[in-house]
Amino acid sequence: MTTTTLGELTSKHGFDVLEHLEAEASVPVHKGLQAQGDLFIVPVSSGDYPAGTVAEIGAEGVPVIEAVGGGHEHRIFASVPGTARVRMLGRGQDIAYLECTEPVYSLHVEHGATGIAPGAYLFRRQREQADEERLVAD
Repeated sequence: MTTTTLGELTSKHGFDVLEHLEAEASVPVHKGLQAQGDLFIVPVSSGDYPAGTVAEIGAEGVPVIEAVGGGHEHRIFASVPGTARVRMLGRGQDIAYLECTEPVYSLHVEHGATGIAPGAYLFRRQREQADEERLVAD
């Protein structure tokens, strides 16, 4: 598997990250549980989630957490066109289901990038307990 850097990913996909993040840093590709700020990437068995609209991840990527209320977007990009599909699940804690046959990269303005190995994954939002339980926005 070819390694890539944060700078290569941001240039390829036109996605800006904060200047202090090291552009030459390698972005590892993992198949296990990952966290990127308020986003958790959980490995699951293929087909574990209900039917719904499935979208192929195009060149523009797909936001799995949109920038709302001062937070920042998490956007996923397929390393090879036509090799990744996502099913959005809603605005609750479970937000998306991903199946990919080649690596997918999640980019975030503050957290840089993380690589997701081929497989099936559930994307979940982190919750916090303040005055009431709520989803974390970073």
